[in-house]
Amino acid sequence: MISSNVLKLFLFVPLTILKLFSAETEKSSDLVRLENSFQVKEKDFLKIIQSNPRSIRGWSGRGDMRLFLGDFEGAKSDYEKMIQLDPSLEVSHWRLGIAYFYLKEYENAERQFEIYHNYDAVDRENGIWRFMSQFKSKGLKAAREGLLKYEKDDRPPYPLLYEMFAGRLSPDQVFSEIEEVDYPENYRSRVLFHANLYVGIYAELVLQNTEMAKKLLKKSFENEYGQSTGTYMWQVARLHYFQLLSRKVNDFDGKDSREK
Repeated sequence: MISSNVLKLFLFVPLTILKLFSAETEKSSDLVRLENSFQVKEKDFLKIIQSNPRSIRGWSGRGDMRLFLGDFEGAKSDYEKMIQLDPSLEVSHWRLGIAYFYLKEYENAERQFEIYHNYDAVDRENGIWRFMSQFKSKGLKAAREGLLKYEKDDRPPYPLLYEMFAGRLSPDQVFSEIEEVDYPENYRSRVLFHANLYVGIYAELVLQNTEMAKKLLKKSFENEYGQSTGTYMWQVARLHYFQLLSRKVNDFDGKDSREK
């Protein structure tokens, strides 16, 4: 991961930094507007908090805006405040786990995704994030041995993706299986958004193939379903993709951007 200072520079001065990526994104002005809208909404949620410091909605909304702006520390603080105000929220708070992950607090992230499994024992996407956290803290062998168990079916393409993270399917097999299903076009776009995101992350972490990861994460970022809905996970895909691009910029600067 890039340093928090570089990430904040990238996210909070987009007109300057996004020029570096204009050839790849072709939508730098759209991203500037997106970042600006998050900053406005962050201030709106601050007003809610100031009006009612116990407003779960205020802390939750500001935490989301902060995460979308790449302020993972701020998001963590707001999400933890939610739990402080209402401890019953902890078991379902997967968003806090994502903030922990990008702060490199991998053991905290691992725990958060593990307790979420007690809340939702179907969601393999949560299991993938737990794998990612364990991979970062303990390595591939421990991450695969620690994969959460699922008995019920899940939405596509997560059963396929989970088999890939378990080492039982290759990325090519995942996409081949998806191609064989006659999804409605709009739903296919949704399935491919998730597939490109997590196969891209798998390529980055497990295969250590950064170029493959960038190509797939770019597809996820540019996905029609993702861009039209702007879901939480599309925001994560956007952030993750630009982190990989920023590594290339660091390389141009002669800096070693490899994970320590």
